Amino acid sequence: MGYSLQGNKKVKEGSDHPDRDAQFNFINEKVKIFQSNNQPVISVDTKKKENIGEFKNAGREYRKKGDPRKVKTHDFPDKDKGKASPYGVYDITKNKGWVSVGISADTAEFSVHSIESWWEEMGKFSYADACEIYITCDGGGSNASRSRLWKRELQRFSNKINKVIHVSHFPPGTSKWNKIEHKMFSFISQNWRGTPLVDLVTIVSLIGNTKTKAGLEIKVKSDTRIYKKGIVISDEEFASINIERNEFHGDWNYKISPKK
Repeated sequence: MGYSLQGNKKVKEGSDHPDRDAQFNFINEKVKIFQSNNQPVISVDTKKKENIGEFKNAGREYRKKGDPRKVKTHDFPDKDKGKASPYGVYDITKNKGWVSVGISADTAEFSVHSIESWWEEMGKFSYADACEIYITCDGGGSNASRSRLWKRELQRFSNKINKVIHVSHFPPGTSKWNKIEHKMFSFISQNWRGTPLVDLVTIVSLIGNTKTKAGLEIKVKSDTRIYKKGIVISDEEFASINIERNEFHGDWNYKISPKK
C-alpha cells in the first residue's frame, strides 16, 4: 500500500527573515575580502553540552562480539563530574580548529576566552601580519547578537591584541549554515560515536584525535575556570564599547576596535 518505516525529518525552520539571503550574501562577500587580504575568518559556536561519566553515547563502534560497553541505565547528570561545554573555533580558510572544553557555565566570557585561546595557540602564528579578525556566529546562545557581555568581552579581547574584531551573526533559524557545524563539529561527533565520555581527559583526547581526509586538524584544551551567570553590563559600561555598526543590519554586523 506504499507504506514504509520512516523516521522524522528536520526540515521545518519556521518563518524566514526577509533579509536572510541578503545577510548570507553580505557574509559571503566579506569572507572573500578577508581571505584575499590574508586576514583570519573564523566560525564559532558551542557544541552540544555532554554529560561526563559512564553514559550512553549515540552510535556504534567495533568490539568483540557480545561485549558491548556497559553504561548507566539513566542519563541523569553526575553531580560530581557535571557536563562538558565544548566551544569551538573553526578557521574557514585553513581548515583548522580549536576547542576549549569548559566545565562551567556557557557564558559570553567563556566564549571570548575560547576565541582568545585560539588566537594565542594558533591564530597569531598563522596570521602574524593580521590587523583584523572576522567572526561569524549564530545570533543566540553565549555569542548572542543582543548580548552586552559578549560585546564587552570582545572589547577586552580587541584591546589585548590591538586588532579590530568584525562580527556577523546568522539570521534567526539558520544556525545549520554556520560553517563550524558541518566542517568540524560533525566530525567530532563521528569520531567519538559509541564511546562513553567518562571523564574530561577522554573528551579532550577524542576531540584532539579528530582528523579528516580533507586535512582537518583540531587542537583542544580543557578550561576549568568558573564563569559566573547573570553578569549585568550597565548602560554606562555598554556605551563605552568602541563599536561601529554596519549600515546593513547593524544588529547583526558590527566591528569593535581597540581603545586608544
